[in-house]
Amino acid sequence: MVTLRVNWRVSLRLLGGVLKWLALPLAAPLVLAVIDGDPIAPFLVPIVITLAAGLGLERLETDKQLYTREAYLMVALSWLCVGLIGAVPFVLAGNGGLATPINAVFESMSGITTTGATVIDDFAAHPRSILLWRQVIQWLGGLGILVLAISILSQLAVGGAQLMETESQTQDVHKLTPRISETARLIWWLYAGITLLAAGGLFALGRAGIAPNMDLFNAVSHAMTAVATAGFSPQPDSVGAFAPAAQWLIVPFMFVGATNFILIYFFIKGDWGRPLRNEEFRFYFGLVVGASILMAMLLITDPDLTTAGLEETARLATFQVVSLLTTTGFATVDFNAWSPAAKHLLFACMFLGGMAGSTTCSIKLLRWLIVIKSLRRDLFTTIHPEAVRPVRLSGSAVDEETIQDVFSYTMLSLVIFALATIFVVVDGARSGLGLSEFEAVSAAAATFLNIGPAFGIAGPFNSYGPFSDLTKVVMTLLMYVGRIEIVPVLVLFTPSFWRS
Repeated sequence: MVTLRVNWRVSLRLLGGVLKWLALPLAAPLVLAVIDGDPIAPFLVPIVITLAAGLGLERLETDKQLYTREAYLMVALSWLCVGLIGAVPFVLAGNGGLATPINAVFESMSGITTTGATVIDDFAAHPRSILLWRQVIQWLGGLGILVLAISILSQLAVGGAQLMETESQTQDVHKLTPRISETARLIWWLYAGITLLAAGGLFALGRAGIAPNMDLFNAVSHAMTAVATAGFSPQPDSVGAFAPAAQWLIVPFMFVGATNFILIYFFIKGDWGRPLRNEEFRFYFGLVVGASILMAMLLITDPDLTTAGLEETARLATFQVVSLLTTTGFATVDFNAWSPAAKHLLFACMFLGGMAGSTTCSIKLLRWLIVIKSLRRDLFTTIHPEAVRPVRLSGSAVDEETIQDVFSYTMLSLVIFALATIFVVVDGARSGLGLSEFEAVSAAAATFLNIGPAFGIAGPFNSYGPFSDLTKVVMTLLMYVGRIEIVPVLVLFTPSFWRS
């Protein structure tokens, strides 16, 4: 008889708490459906499901101790279940392509993982309540990954989140204790406050006539997905549907969403120099500025964009660099029409991501910073074999085990991306889609790294609708695995996780 070493009851009981509270955000589109006179069943049914399942799972008798294995299982189950339940309103609404279960799950998983890849081609076919639900699940995904990264993934993730600064209130974050609830509340208020600030700023532009079509619905919708670095928009032209002032205003909120929220907290508390003392933030800021300047130069020299003025060029370059580097995925222009050099620069930005402890996805800058410093150290010790030269971040030495974890995670990410690319190419040929190599590579990267828009048929003003159902299923799994740092999912498939 096989004895399980995982107290799965603990994981399911905690999952019950997640599902129970999911009924609360479902109330927002329900209210809008009532106001607009749309059917309310698409939201009432999942509310009943989440309350019944959540309250039922919370009744499981077990001790309250959350160990490492149970935390892995809880993280993996939470993201999977929320992604599946989030698809129920799309199917029940029965509008357009979202009525099919595969498309609905794709859209929902894209939302909760803050990817921003969509299968919607006709936005007008969907009521505002359904479009709002897309925004809400992305906002929840950004908040959820923040809480998990700072409270649980900081102990579980491979070489990333555990390097976040853990001073003051966050000192005990790595010890899975009741202090997690205090940290979660702190992050919640900070996240909600920044979102309200973004929504207020966008709505004020609309009221002032500076961005005429930026009404309350659009202001709230884009604020939620900008701070969550998520990228869903209720507009078919994304942020390109709004005036330049609105586009400029969204840029700093995407940037803040991809910044370590612990740094933001200390900055708000008056420690204004804290970000500048953080090496990862300096690296992040430098990349954003450098890539934006380089992109502007590429656009200036593009013969097809010579009619663009200085402000427009700077806005297009800055917005798209920040959007893709932070894995947000908003668009102000169809960058499919840009030069190959500009498109490849955006493609490279996909692999960067923002800071650890933020709402962003991808490999993240902290890992790249460690990789760069480690390679520099290895070159030095090759010339000076007797030298002892530790890798340091913001003056503190990084232990060798963490460095090894970072290299392992980065290599694993690149291997999964390569395998995903091969699959997209092969299945695209099988289904007669006729993908170019760059389209396949970018689509694989955009889903696995949780970017959203790719190039070609999955470009910023297109959708993933043309891909086969099989490819959509694989891309859904890629979004799921990539969002929760790969390890919490893959470790569940090892026999030693359950038995040793």
